[in-house]
Order: sequence, then structure tokens, then C-alpha cells
Amino acid sequence: MFDHVKFGVRDFAASRVFYLKALEPIGVTGVSDWPPDGVELYQPTGDTSLCLYQTDETPAHLHIAFVAEHRDQVDAFYRAALAAGGRDNGPPGIRPQYSGQYYAAFVIDPDGHNIEVVCHKEMT
Repeated sequence: MFDHVKFGVRDFAASRVFYLKALEPIGVTGVSDWPPDGVELYQPTGDTSLCLYQTDETPAHLHIAFVAEHRDQVDAFYRAALAAGGRDNGPPGIRPQYSGQYYAAFVIDPDGHNIEVVCHKEMT
């Protein structure tokens, strides 16, 4: 559905580091910098991207969910995001209120956005 998602952040340097570390477990390793304070992050073989830029505006909090191919990527995202300065908003686990196979973790980013990584596949 999306080609890219773009939103402003209050501390570009901190957010750039956070997203690079937190999303690396799901293959987000591509980086295109937009000087002076913008960046596009993507999976090198993917078709979508996440774009961040410095702003003084206070945006409403977002909920962004990224797809994981395997549940271990959800676990790795959670550990990486916390290590990068994120705050816990729900550890990895099944969310039966969504479906019996909805395995997800939630972390609050430096701007207060709720970042999720979810795997819809059964455990193998």
C-alpha cells in the first residue's frame, strides 16, 4: 500500500541512530542521507522506505508497524530498539486480541511514537 512514510523528528541525530539500530533486524540497512537533516531508510531489496527529517514542529504521535518475516526478527527488533534508547511498550509475544498468529513487540521511539514489528506467520 505505501511507497514511503515520511515524518518529522525533534532530534534528527538521535532518531537516525534509533531507527537504523532498531530496524536492522528486519533488514532495513539501506540509507540515503538528505543533507542537512533528512534520511531515507529501506530494505535494499524492498519497495518501501521510511523517511525522517528534522523539524521544530510537535507532531501527533504515530503508530507505525513493520513486517517481520520470522518471529526471531520481532525479538531482535525489541532488543535492538531498547538498546538504541527506545522505551518498552509491549514485549514480544502473541497478541490474541488481534489474531492467534499475531506476534509483535512495541517500543516508544525518541519522539514518543509507538513503533511495532509484527510477524503474522506461525512459529516454525
